[in-house]
Amino acid sequence: MAKRGGYGGQMPGNMNNIMKQAQKMQRQMEEMQKELETKTVEATAGGEAVKVVVNGRKEVVEIELKPEVVDPEDIEMLQDLVMAAINEGLRKADEMVNSQMSTITGGLNLPGGLF
Repeated sequence: MAKRGGYGGQMPGNMNNIMKQAQKMQRQMEEMQKELETKTVEATAGGEAVKVVVNGRKEVVEIELKPEVVDPEDIEMLQDLVMAAINEGLRKADEMVNSQMSTITGGLNLPGGLF
């Protein structure tokens, strides 16, 4: 009677290499995530009247407003500038994360959130 499982419970060489590469990639991803917590990007709006700083976890860690942009008569403009700066900061943070990710995955177009 033939044995079931094909390889006696052991992975063939190629599959073993793939598993090792996946484990290495996972370790690198964990290290990258820790590193990205400390990296930041800056974005501005309104001729640098509003500046935001966003970290690699896509958290806004700083907002800076120049006094001349604070006009009690035009709160909507200030709100728009803050929103624009935050959105640009988040976009830059995405670019930073994707750039780091591609160095680990070797350009494999993995769907977001896979690791």
